[in-house]
Amino acid sequence: MDQSKYEKYYSREAFFKKIGKYAKEAGVKAIYSGLLLYYAFESPNTPKRAKAIIIGALGYLIFPLDIVADILPLVGFVDDLGILGFALAQVAMNIDDTVKQKAKDKLKDLFGVDVMQHTEVIEVEKDIEE
Repeated sequence: MDQSKYEKYYSREAFFKKIGKYAKEAGVKAIYSGLLLYYAFESPNTPKRAKAIIIGALGYLIFPLDIVADILPLVGFVDDLGILGFALAQVAMNIDDTVKQKAKDKLKDLFGVDVMQHTEVIEVEKDIEE
């Protein structure tokens, strides 16, 4: 993925507008992955190379003309999840406990406190630690 192509689409406002609008459709795993990347990007501990990968992935998430349109039920976020997963794998060592906690807190705001029982949150968390 050429992340520089999507950097121009990234902004804090655009990111939170997108996940707020499509949280339910995108699903817990996609939103949690995006939040982990967002808070890792915001962290002063994350190196520039990792931030470049993150901003490219988040820019793709926000990009209005996805490969698979986000408005399509069930399949609309498959490409986004793939890009987010790839980015998470690349920057996993930069996702610390503070980043995870901020992502979980925002996830609770979006989906409610019961979301922490969701297996997708646990799976993403486990994948990052390995």
